[in-house]
Amino acid sequence: MKRYIVFSLFIIASGIANAQHYKYIDSSKVMGEKKYAQQIKAHPETRLVEIKKYIPGIVLDIRYATTNNFTHHQMYREAKAFARLPVVMALRDVEAEMKTKGLGIKIYDAYRPYAITVKFYEVALDTNFVADPRKGSKHNRGCAIDMSLIDLKTGKELDMPTGFDSFSKKAASNYMALPQQEIANREILRNAMQTHGFVEIPSEWWHFDFNGWQKYPLLDIPFSEIADKQ
Repeated sequence: MKRYIVFSLFIIASGIANAQHYKYIDSSKVMGEKKYAQQIKAHPETRLVEIKKYIPGIVLDIRYATTNNFTHHQMYREAKAFARLPVVMALRDVEAEMKTKGLGIKIYDAYRPYAITVKFYEVALDTNFVADPRKGSKHNRGCAIDMSLIDLKTGKELDMPTGFDSFSKKAASNYMALPQQEIANREILRNAMQTHGFVEIPSEWWHFDFNGWQKYPLLDIPFSEIADKQ
């Protein structure tokens, strides 16, 4: 009986936790593991894939798998980056172009489960810099990349207007009161991403959305479950 009571309490607690995830949005608008599995079975070309497996030379600096982020808490259990397959193929073209300039790509974040977007909002409460959970994020759709450029010879990041996840006005993609080198480096990144089907958002020079993101639903799937379905 005691075991049954403990198990029941666990189920109730889990239900409350899930309800918390969706308190800002109709749960029918967020796809979980079961529906995602059905979707990719019918349309495997839309699946989430691990970016590093398709672009081995890419550098990962997954900040939310550490405490080095604006929340000061580890938000991901694994330091991995996933995105929809068409997004990754476009990013591979970006990497090929950057190589001709002696540059490489560093990724800070890509696909993000919806539950994490909720946590970010409840920490920051500023939709200029975190997604509104009532709408969800392009990250939740597997269609957004947070990134910068590195020098392939040194491995060092190029000078950019701010660090990743800065809430400064200097993070805006059109902010111009900056050293010329930072503006030039930001422009190299922007031009390459736009050429291959991405658009930069106004408030964050590092954030790029994939054109056609509207076709992909919001997802709330842990990284561990994505790996099982590739």
